[in-house]
Amino acid sequence: MRIALAQLEIEAGAVEHNVDSAIEAIRRAGSDSADLVVLPELFTVGYFAFDLYARHAESVAGETIGRLANAARDTDTAVLAGSIVEDLAASAADGIDVPQSSGLANASVFLGPEGDRRGTYRKHHLFGYDSAESSLLEPGERVDTVEFGGFTVGMTTCYDLRFPELYRRLVDEGATLVCVPSAWPYPRVEHWELFGQARAVENQLYVAAANGVGSFEDAELLGRSTVYDPWGTVLASSADEPALVTAELDPDRVERVREGFPALADRRTDWG
Repeated sequence: MRIALAQLEIEAGAVEHNVDSAIEAIRRAGSDSADLVVLPELFTVGYFAFDLYARHAESVAGETIGRLANAARDTDTAVLAGSIVEDLAASAADGIDVPQSSGLANASVFLGPEGDRRGTYRKHHLFGYDSAESSLLEPGERVDTVEFGGFTVGMTTCYDLRFPELYRRLVDEGATLVCVPSAWPYPRVEHWELFGQARAVENQLYVAAANGVGSFEDAELLGRSTVYDPWGTVLASSADEPALVTAELDPDRVERVREGFPALADRRTDWG
């Protein structure tokens, strides 16, 4: 399977422009034979544009996901639309299962090559350190996977990388690839590189971490979108400019690593 991480330059509040950029990236990736395109966290409004969340919130069956679904269908490419500010009430009105009847969430949607919604993930761990995210958003509750391209695909979001128990749960669900839409800022470069690699190594699966770039009033996204294989080897990465980061993933590689070095088989869960 060929994966493409769309490292977009995100402008605060410029939703139409940002979505146009995402669609252009999907089209470029599709023309380069990508099977799956992963977008960054809150690529629509910009993660650090907290004051604009409510204004630009919408259903996960709304206009933005609809436009991305059309792009997926036009290019015969799956898209992890990660992520948008979800209006939970609007999603509920569209018949979608939501964790709360109202409020906002940080939601990623997995779209198949036919434009169909195959899975939705709402960010579990909300950033509280010097951030308004935890006061503005409702945390997700479900951990689902999607079967695609020979992989069992799990979804997490940015800050989730710091919480290894979430990835263990995904392993228990059979995950062999975890995609991580992100909005990771400077100066925590070392943490970004460490956690992505660690989650790949300790769970013996692929990790595809798609970050954005761009400057906000109080932060600058550091880019460095990266694909790690189940041994923690970097397959593809970028600097801090807009880029399309591509890599070939082999589903059999996960099985070979797990059989050759069966660390997961030695895992203990029976602590008293």
